[in-house]
Amino acid sequence: MPTPTQAAVQATTTQPADQATTPAPASAPAPAPARPRPPARPRPRVLLVGTATAVTALLLLVAAGTLLRQPLLIPPLAASMALVAGAPDLPLSQPRSVVGGQLLSALTGFAVLTVAGPGLWGAAVAGGLSLGVMMCARTPHSPAAATAVIVALQAPPFWSFLGLLAVASLLLVAVGLAGARAAGRAYPAYWF
Repeated sequence: MPTPTQAAVQATTTQPADQATTPAPASAPAPAPARPRPPARPRPRVLLVGTATAVTALLLLVAAGTLLRQPLLIPPLAASMALVAGAPDLPLSQPRSVVGGQLLSALTGFAVLTVAGPGLWGAAVAGGLSLGVMMCARTPHSPAAATAVIVALQAPPFWSFLGLLAVASLLLVAVGLAGARAAGRAYPAYWF
């Protein structure tokens, strides 16, 4: 004697084709997700203005640093400007993240420097910890992790470094704002 399940299977398989019901495709495999594609090539105006914006901002950092007799152009700020000029829609590029992320990461570097002294081990810890600090503060900005590393390696003077970093970060945001307007792009998506 067949079980109830076997009887149900036999009943559906012995029905004529016009009366047979098709089972719901509940167990059908989901379609494979589309592979990510590279970003679209920017319009010529966006490309030219974005590049000119980045060059202008970095040259202004060099000029201001020359006047102040202090280096303002450090690699993390070049990476910050690449985000601001090239991808102004990303959360990483917003003023809150650029300025806040840079300053919080520098403070993280100084905290690690105070505990561990200058060196590669402390620099590695500072770079990693800065990510957690930025995430907690909702100021994600990947180039700023390098700022923490620089602080922990070079032990710069606290107040002058923080002040110069704040000025440089604000300058990047200001030039990014002007460049976005010239390119017809919206920047920032939010301030705070």
